[in-house]
Amino acid sequence: MFTVTLVTWSIVLAVTFEFSRKFRAYDYRTFFMKLIGPFWPIFEILYLITMLIVLAVIGSAAGIILRDSFGIPYIVGVIIILASIGFLTFKGTSLIEKILSGWSFFIYVVYTLFLIVALLKFGPQIQKNLLSGVIVSEWIEGGFKYALYNMSVITAVFFCLTHIETRREAISAGFLGALIGILPAFLFYVSVLGQYPDVISEEVPAIFMLQKAGVPSMMILFQIALFGTLIETGTGFIHAVNERIQSVLRARGKEFPSWQRPIVALAFLLVSLGISTFGLINLVAKGYGNLSIGFFFVFFLPLMTIGVYKAFRRS
Repeated sequence: MFTVTLVTWSIVLAVTFEFSRKFRAYDYRTFFMKLIGPFWPIFEILYLITMLIVLAVIGSAAGIILRDSFGIPYIVGVIIILASIGFLTFKGTSLIEKILSGWSFFIYVVYTLFLIVALLKFGPQIQKNLLSGVIVSEWIEGGFKYALYNMSVITAVFFCLTHIETRREAISAGFLGALIGILPAFLFYVSVLGQYPDVISEEVPAIFMLQKAGVPSMMILFQIALFGTLIETGTGFIHAVNERIQSVLRARGKEFPSWQRPIVALAFLLVSLGISTFGLINLVAKGYGNLSIGFFFVFFLPLMTIGVYKAFRRS
């Protein structure tokens, strides 16, 4: 499954980055106008639905973490993380780029420590589950679907692609980005095998794992990492919408005032606040799977045909 996802992401990211570089499409509106022409609003609809679900998942996860770990009311945790996202969107591209890059290094350190703790505490059980695992027939489909519904995240970082200047840089960044993206997921997967199958029914598997391990310092460190990751994910999604609005205004000779950015963020955050009441597990199970079908027809299929032709043809 991880191999299928890695290969899919590598190809998709490489083509996407080169297409974006060639057409100077640094927001999703411009990108999909170049890719699928008048049908680009279909992607925007899918993107906005995905963003609201992601924000709801983020808010719900934050509320659960603070409630279960510190006894803070669920709604307070949701409000804290959504307010943090609103603040960062107000600050704009420069600060967001620095946080996205810097936080990635911190995440790798924490996930590596997470794996070490899991191996030390549950090593025999992890080994047993790895050796006794059954290969299901849907592993290829599962890896491909996981890659598809995460494709929307690519458009949330288009504003960072202005630094790519050559085709070689675009392709290299694509393959490297796929590897960087899949590695934490693999480390996490191996770690939680120490509490399989009990971990499946948990809303936040990592917290459940660390509670079983009984390592308070690692619990605190992981919660900081998880909280920060939730914030940067939500910020990236909303910032992409702000960049889309700014590109339209700029084309009309206008500017998008910085004070209006958090207003856009607040509108989406309030809607997601209501959606988060459906529960974390339900949101993930019912929301993501259905969206992967839409991204296949609107993003993946056009990108692998029209996108490859336009990005790599001689002109």
